[in-house]
Amino acid sequence: MNPVEPTVYVVDDDASVRGALNNLFRSVGLKVETFSTAQELLSIESFGPGCLILDVRLPGVSGLELQRQLAERNLTIPIVFITGHGDIPMSVKAIKAGAVEFLTKPFRDQDLLDAVQQAIDRDREARSRKDEAADLQERFALLTPREHEVMKYVVRGLINKQIAAELGVAESTVKLHRAQLMLKMKAESLADLIRTAERFGLTEED
Repeated sequence: MNPVEPTVYVVDDDASVRGALNNLFRSVGLKVETFSTAQELLSIESFGPGCLILDVRLPGVSGLELQRQLAERNLTIPIVFITGHGDIPMSVKAIKAGAVEFLTKPFRDQDLLDAVQQAIDRDREARSRKDEAADLQERFALLTPREHEVMKYVVRGLINKQIAAELGVAESTVKLHRAQLMLKMKAESLADLIRTAERFGLTEED
């Protein structure tokens, strides 16, 4: 399956700016969707891969307020702010809230393109982590309660005999459960299972 092409979402109340940015991004092969107000953008229920170019000063809901509302709605997308009236406190607030970049007009096209590429890369990585986490959760859902218990002890480094003593079962039973959980978790080795557990922050309580 081919990956979905990233889209640059642009929100600016200046039609000439929207047109210029539309031409700029399309000139380098990027898909673009433009909006004149925050309210128009908020009609979107979910974002595809890409990033958001957001003017700070907008009629009605401001760019910074839109950033906050998107976070509240759990609509995660990397944001690059652009403004002709920016200041240091404003830029600090935007960056602390997760913005990738804060560019003051006039800016070089290349600076904006670099920021957009960085934002798209960040979005791609975030989506990949989210997909991997979802896949892991699906694997966990396949485990029986006993296999969950066995895995807890396996990732702590206990051998089969010790696990059997902890659970009050035969060692052969532990071996069977261990083989099944390795299969379900798609782990080719103990080290692979432990790395998976560590990568996703799994603790012995998990």
